Amino acid sequence: MTASAPVITGLGVAAPTGLGTDAHWAATVEGRSGITAITRFDASGYLARLAGEVPGFEAAEHIPSRLLPQTDHMTRLALYAADEALRDSGLDLVNLPPYAAGVASASSMGGFEFGQRELQNLWSKGGQFVSAYQSFAWFYAVNTGQIAIRHGLRGPSSAVVTDQAGGLDAIGHARRQIRKGTKVMLAGGVDGALCPLGLAGQLSSGRLSTADHPDRAYLPFDEAAAGHVPGEGGAYLVLEDPEAARERGARLHGRLDGYAATFDPDPDSPAADGLARAARGALADAGLGPSDIAVVFADGAAVPSADRSEAAAVTAVFGSGKVPVTVPKAQTGRLYAGGGALDLVSALLCLRDGRIPPTAHVTCVAKDCPIDLVTGEARRLRGDAALVLARGEGGFNAAAVVTTAD
Repeated sequence: MTASAPVITGLGVAAPTGLGTDAHWAATVEGRSGITAITRFDASGYLARLAGEVPGFEAAEHIPSRLLPQTDHMTRLALYAADEALRDSGLDLVNLPPYAAGVASASSMGGFEFGQRELQNLWSKGGQFVSAYQSFAWFYAVNTGQIAIRHGLRGPSSAVVTDQAGGLDAIGHARRQIRKGTKVMLAGGVDGALCPLGLAGQLSSGRLSTADHPDRAYLPFDEAAAGHVPGEGGAYLVLEDPEAARERGARLHGRLDGYAATFDPDPDSPAADGLARAARGALADAGLGPSDIAVVFADGAAVPSADRSEAAAVTAVFGSGKVPVTVPKAQTGRLYAGGGALDLVSALLCLRDGRIPPTAHVTCVAKDCPIDLVTGEARRLRGDAALVLARGEGGFNAAAVVTTAD
């Protein structure tokens, strides 16, 4: 453990596996999928028609009415997850010293829905149009700013854009702020682009699954892997200075002991070793060796070349089949900037309960992916440290190590 490792005192989740941390974890550990046919708009004319949608979310029940005209679906989900994390932490935000708490958020896809709304305004009589650049800039600013304003978090504030690696990168940025003296950071990401404009953009990547059955659509590391399913949602976590958390008697979910980020010099090369370097960097940062890690939460792209590359990275660090690997996002779809943050929450709950969630629907691990993938049902965890991996489009890699708190 590093001397200045922040502790994690709050968890908040909005995911296809459930609204709220408890609902998400119950579904995740049981292998229940949240992937269904898209209902948020008519997707019948698209090649991909499945997604992970957050169930049962009625914005008016959770978001103040004054905020509804100012926000879109993704910002409202982010507000929900942030609220839950802060409530779970038990922090007295009113009596915190000025500038003692800040926010670090991640997003990469959320601006699509705002852009879609602006296009509809343009098509409507008398509508006004905001450029695509403005729509994305607006979303990143609002997603972080609305959270900060609503809870009076006047400390350091930032927005990270590194695609699927973003959730871990935002949490890593929060750790840096705590090391600089900030007492509390709310960090994570909620992301998604389940709208016509967003789905069209995702289809252009060539990485979406076009399968029609939810059980066969997203199969990371499987012989039948043929792309991922998009999803919406993510998580926020409250990170605190360990001394401050102890002084107030906070309940601890765990510690963020290690973090590292790398960039592939050639993001199109399946042989790029950036993920292995990130994993080794996070382990070194935590002062741990490969044998100390009890489980790896993998990125799990379900693109054969990417799966082979990730399996090679895990094998290079741990050896062939030496550590259990799981991809719970097979139950949610890829949540982009929300995915790493949600995996980090799942890793903490895995350590708490001693159960590794299964990788849903995978039945035949590819022969060129020599990893010990947890499938079928949950497996008993043996150890107290987990490694979370994330890879973003364009060469971003991130890794984080969490451990149980003393």
